[in-house]
Amino acid sequence: MANILSLRLLNYFHLHSRKTKLKQQYLANRPSTNGYKQQDAGFSLIELIVVLLLVGILAAIAAPGWAAFVNRQRINKFNDAVFAALQEAQREAKNKKLSYSVSFRKNSTTQEVAIFPTKKSDGSNLPLAEISTWKPLGTDVGVSSDKFLLGTNLNSTTENTADSTVSYSLNASAKITFDYMGTLPNASLGTSGLQIVAAVPSSANPTSPSSVKRCVIVKTLLGSMVTAKDNNCS
Repeated sequence: MANILSLRLLNYFHLHSRKTKLKQQYLANRPSTNGYKQQDAGFSLIELIVVLLLVGILAAIAAPGWAAFVNRQRINKFNDAVFAALQEAQREAKNKKLSYSVSFRKNSTTQEVAIFPTKKSDGSNLPLAEISTWKPLGTDVGVSSDKFLLGTNLNSTTENTADSTVSYSLNASAKITFDYMGTLPNASLGTSGLQIVAAVPSSANPTSPSSVKRCVIVKTLLGSMVTAKDNNCS
């Protein structure tokens, strides 16, 4: 009985397979309505040209939006690196019970940051020339700093004092100093706080900032910080 059932199943599958092959052969050789075989159907040269033109037009429309999106993602990461540097300086000041500073400068096309004890072991201020902890800003988050402008509203002569405008001519004197408690007791924050601003360069003038900005703002004498963007950055 089992042998008979197996034989019938084999016959069934054999017939089904043969029918499938015959059907495929028929479809392959069946003429189409315009007189050509189905396997000869395809796209004409004009159709291909039209498709390529449409793809090119869509790419041209989408490219600026994609570039703006990429710039926003990168500048967000770059601003995160600025925020992390300020937090690290404040944390070191609290942990080591020492005055700590964070300084920013432009080295050729690269923006750099240094976090260091404000004073030497003998109690004198650490000269800018002796700062040895400079490193490129943004490498920790995979962003190249030469893609952006970095500026501050820090007064170059009076520590922890805010000017009314942001300057993008960075030098090592642009620094924020936290005391041993992580605060800024003698700071002059003005109306906008102490700001470190990152900006996408203007397409018309690469040395000037565009409207796309991100910033970290030290808002209070206790050293609290917030981030802001675009028009909220001076």
